[in-house]
Amino acid sequence: MQHRTIAAATAAAIALTGALAAGLLAAQDKPAPNAPARPPAASAAQAVQVQLRAVEDYYAADAVVEAVRQATVSAQIAGTIVQFYVDAGDRVKRGQLLARIDTRETDAQVAASRAAVAQAETAVVQARLNYERTKRLVAQNFVSQAALDKADADYKAALAALEAARAGTAQAATARSFAEIRAPIDGVVSQRLMEPGELATPGRPVLALHDAGALRAVGSLPQFVLAQTAKIDRAHVELAAVGRVVAATRVTVLPAADARLLSTLIRAELPADVPAGVVPGTAAKIRVPLGTTNRLVMPAAALIRRGELTAVHVIGPDGAPQLRQVRVGQTFDGDVVEVLAGLAAGERVQPNPLVAAR
Repeated sequence: MQHRTIAAATAAAIALTGALAAGLLAAQDKPAPNAPARPPAASAAQAVQVQLRAVEDYYAADAVVEAVRQATVSAQIAGTIVQFYVDAGDRVKRGQLLARIDTRETDAQVAASRAAVAQAETAVVQARLNYERTKRLVAQNFVSQAALDKADADYKAALAALEAARAGTAQAATARSFAEIRAPIDGVVSQRLMEPGELATPGRPVLALHDAGALRAVGSLPQFVLAQTAKIDRAHVELAAVGRVVAATRVTVLPAADARLLSTLIRAELPADVPAGVVPGTAAKIRVPLGTTNRLVMPAAALIRRGELTAVHVIGPDGAPQLRQVRVGQTFDGDVVEVLAGLAAGERVQPNPLVAAR
């Protein structure tokens, strides 16, 4: 009996609460007697219509920014690196001293070659005197012509040995100069690939340089678009790292294809005034024009991006904005974006999300 009384009281309380809530909602729905009429929404006045429009179609090739002029400086002789004069990020001029290799071995080679030259010069003097003496003796019929021929041959051999010794000296001096690693181009030091005390060997990279004033984007074009890009003379490069799209100063499609990837390399040279954040290795996209096509487009400024969500404020029949999720594609010139799903031609959107939010 007691349980039935408690259940009945609980049901009565729930019914009373529901009645009060319904009354509050009804009161909120009714406009106040003296309340002013709502002004027309500003979103409806600024709305832009989604429409099917002819736009310039393009293929966006994934690319990477690289320097047009770059160099990997390697050692030309074996030796221990004793000092670096630059580090990564330093600007250098062509011919500037970058690093130095231990020169004790090359100094010894230069000294040995100079001694060989002195020895060869002495041998030449001795051979010339012997030749002249034998020539006088032949004139006096004291020795045979064969002795003169041998003296002449010895003299010429001494001269040849002297030339070889002098060439060895030049070779040793050149090797000695290779102990000083110098910059082959004007540019910036990208990497320092060795440290002082390490053994440098011929062909082993020591420093990497690039010219920051001449950059280009290098990407791949699939073979199905090659026919449409055979005579390409312009392209745009999208630099997502700095949020800009720049026009390429020169576009080159290499006349060879990769049989393994079924693609062809494309190079788009960037203008000299690219933003500071664009460096070799930056990701980019090369927009290659393919012609004109009809696409359903809307202003790109109307998009609201929150993580993986892409939405837009759609103006309803009553003029009020409604948030709706959409799926978009490429962005075309004129700051319009292709609509793939979520909107139909003729619908209106608010180009300024902040106005719709207010």
